[in-house]
Amino acid sequence: MKTKAMYSQKIKHYNHVLKDTIKAYRDAVTFFISVCMEEWDIISFQTSPQRRMNALEAMTHPTAKRPDVPHCFDNADKRFYKFPCYLRRAACMEAIGKVSSYKSSLANREKNKDGKKPGAPKAGYIYPCLYHENMYREAEGYTARIKVYIRNTWDWITVQLRRSDIDYIRRHCSDMKQSSPTLQKRGKEWFLDFVYEKEVKLIEKPVWEQTVLAVDLGINSACTCSALLSDGTVAGRRFLHLPAEEDCLKKSIGRIKKAQQHGNRKTPRLWAVTKGINDDIAVKTAAFIMDCAERFHADVIVFEHLERRGRKRASGKQRIHMWRAEYVQSMVENKAHRLGLRISRVNAWGTSRLAFDGSGRVKRGKESDKTGGSYSICEFATGKVYNCDLNASYNIGARYFIREITKSLPERERLAAEAKAPQLARRSTCTLSTLIDLYAELAAA
Repeated sequence: MKTKAMYSQKIKHYNHVLKDTIKAYRDAVTFFISVCMEEWDIISFQTSPQRRMNALEAMTHPTAKRPDVPHCFDNADKRFYKFPCYLRRAACMEAIGKVSSYKSSLANREKNKDGKKPGAPKAGYIYPCLYHENMYREAEGYTARIKVYIRNTWDWITVQLRRSDIDYIRRHCSDMKQSSPTLQKRGKEWFLDFVYEKEVKLIEKPVWEQTVLAVDLGINSACTCSALLSDGTVAGRRFLHLPAEEDCLKKSIGRIKKAQQHGNRKTPRLWAVTKGINDDIAVKTAAFIMDCAERFHADVIVFEHLERRGRKRASGKQRIHMWRAEYVQSMVENKAHRLGLRISRVNAWGTSRLAFDGSGRVKRGKESDKTGGSYSICEFATGKVYNCDLNASYNIGARYFIREITKSLPERERLAAEAKAPQLARRSTCTLSTLIDLYAELAAA
């Protein structure tokens, strides 16, 4: 499979100069959009995107064999004089895509008569791609040469790049294919965004030989990881607690609540601080999970399939809204695929509610006198007090093995195993004890 990663290189000492390049590119896209709207019957007749781009270029770009064109691009604006050819074609493709989307939305609206009429296509906040050799060239040291619109013409300039960005990319992306950069602006700073691509082969092992890292992402604690083998053996377990970060997040949310109580409905600066703390927690959690996978030599990382849509009615609904579980899973998935590890997700229902030893439903919070009202620990039906997140991680890993093992079994063997362990019939009731029973039954058979 192909893995992709994007890294940014900050441009130093340049700010207002690059604005003219962006404006020229957006004006070019606006010009091509107007031509597409006028000549769409001819352009849409072409079957492929390349032919559509050639048709649009034939209408706008004069050549020696084609001196007269109905819409001359070079004479439309002085900034279009000496406009780079690759950038012009990129603007053509951008305009064709926007007009095609507009025409499709308009046709769907006229067919269904629902919703508002789509607005006319516009260039919007788009940024150009600086194609290699044509508009971007690597230079010696920590510099690069890019072609921009400067001093009323298109010319090359040398830009200084941040040393830490270059060193990081050289250290981590030396074996990956580099694409052409995109000139981007974030806030008041400019960046060159590169996409790196690599072909990786994921680990292929029989399910009986796999080591699984089962991850339970918690709200009160960052995460709990357990390494499981196919026979139900727990090879290791690790806990991640971030008390300082959680305390900072709690105080930041409290400041927002206090400001809202005094009538401040919009608090962008406070929310920016809260988002930064929350992102830091997510990044540290993802790094911890990958460290655990490397420590236990895991072949598969298993998460819960979390469905968080809809309105939250719990008492701690704000903490649930701030929970970045999907973001953590996305980061871990990208990092794991680069190392050849696989990612899997299992049914999340009952992983924390059911005891891993098969004793049934657990008691949490106010349901038990032994837990002291805490939801981080639970009481089993046997009277044992256990960590809730650790119990859930055992069940998550067990459900992965149960699914993969039963999927490969012949129908007769699967039915015989379900007769011995009835919980196998419903995946949402499977626990670690179910996996142990399944392994014992298959070993005996």
